[in-house]
Amino acid sequence: SKGVGSKTFDGVWFVAYSHDHPPPHVHGEYAGVVVIVDLLADGTVRQSDRWDAVTPSNAKRSDVRRVLETAKAHGDELMELWRSARG
Repeated sequence: SKGVGSKTFDGVWFVAYSHDHPPPHVHGEYAGVVVIVDLLADGTVRQSDRWDAVTPSNAKRSDVRRVLETAKAHGDELMELWRSARG
């Protein structure tokens, strides 16, 4: 369906929104922590450098790392998720 796409890998829930701005990115959620993850053209991922890239701001580093490591392992699928959400 157009508008929102989501997938779960290893307990981390990833969401892509059709109205979201470039660069390609997804919102990864684990244990109440949300991390905005940029999807790079070469298939790699990184934490977005936005001020609100991690919510809450006092999130446990291990939870943030869990989201990023999981995103890294599924970069291709997440890029596909971004593309399909934008329809």
